[in-house]
Amino acid sequence: MNIIFLGPPGAGKGTQAQRICDALGIPQISTGDILRKAIKDATPTGLKAKAYVEAGKLVPDDVLIDIIKDRLAMEDCKKGYILDGFPRTVPQAEALEGIAKIDCVVELEVDDENLIRRLSGRRVCLNCGATYHVSMLGDRTTCEKCGETLIQRKDDAPETVLNRLNVYHEQTAPLIKFYESRKLLKKFDGMQGMEEVYQSIMDTLGALA
Repeated sequence: MNIIFLGPPGAGKGTQAQRICDALGIPQISTGDILRKAIKDATPTGLKAKAYVEAGKLVPDDVLIDIIKDRLAMEDCKKGYILDGFPRTVPQAEALEGIAKIDCVVELEVDDENLIRRLSGRRVCLNCGATYHVSMLGDRTTCEKCGETLIQRKDDAPETVLNRLNVYHEQTAPLIKFYESRKLLKKFDGMQGMEEVYQSIMDTLGALA
């Protein structure tokens, strides 16, 4: 089954996508990861992308699509995959239709107020990468795994989170209407518990299979 995950930053896409990939035995494809790998491996499309990245420019859609096309042709994608972070815009979604048949688009819905609370309350250990939330930390400011000091990443500062959400609403939210018109969109309440969200998505995918 070929699946796309949509949802604003902090909605839990990465966590749910990884669990579902493990359950279905399919890869989770992050555009950032495959872009970095294509550049590292110096593939023809990777070299094209590298020129834009080194110039500080966005990689054009046609180059990005070629990189994704190469990735989807790999053996581990034969049974399906989850696309996480692509498409981000309607033109990208239209281009994707030319190279892949999507079976389902999963949208996790969480309101902005809760997303800001989730992300701005996140604290990270720079040493081991463990993640915590202030609501669970109490007065503690160190990592329970390695004892290092916890920090708030710049990406998680409230003003940065608000900007990230604005970008999402402007650029990515139109994809919701696009995939609704294709009758592929399935909405899930991201405010539920992690286990409830996971089970709801799995039940829906099971009914589609």
